[in-house]
Amino acid sequence: MNKTTATDVQHMVHQIIADLNHKPGALMPILHAIQDELGYIPSDSVPAIAEGLQITRAEVHGVISFYHDFRASAPGKHTIHICRAEACQARGCRALERHAQQTLGVDYHQTTLDGDITLEAAYCLGNCATGPSIRIGDDIHGRVTPARFDALIDQLQTVPLAIQPVLAKEDNTHG
Repeated sequence: MNKTTATDVQHMVHQIIADLNHKPGALMPILHAIQDELGYIPSDSVPAIAEGLQITRAEVHGVISFYHDFRASAPGKHTIHICRAEACQARGCRALERHAQQTLGVDYHQTTLDGDITLEAAYCLGNCATGPSIRIGDDIHGRVTPARFDALIDQLQTVPLAIQPVLAKEDNTHG
């Protein structure tokens, strides 16, 4: 697997800016495109975005920090969103939040030390009748208790064993 270098990231950011800077209100589409590509918006891309749009770095940073969906650091391998909407609150999401934070050792917008899981808040997953709900990647899970949360985390962290094919013994006989 190839790692993305800083030069690759800079080139990609400049290409996105060039492709989208002509649009009205181009900042949001540019930020979304960068995050879609990298999973976050690197802080060293802010000057290039500001220059490309002829706005200040503070304006770019302000938008990134204002919108919860934008990330300024790389997310973990898995992102877990806990619904904090009223329906999920009424069904116990506050206790689930505390349990998740204690279990993972992180708060919202943080990633576990091993880089595996990022915890995020959500403000409605559209699963109100079966709260409290969480989303792991694109999968929504309802009626999540602390025990069920632990089971879901265990599934994420369980890596299946790689099964190696058994090589046939070499035939050392010569006919």
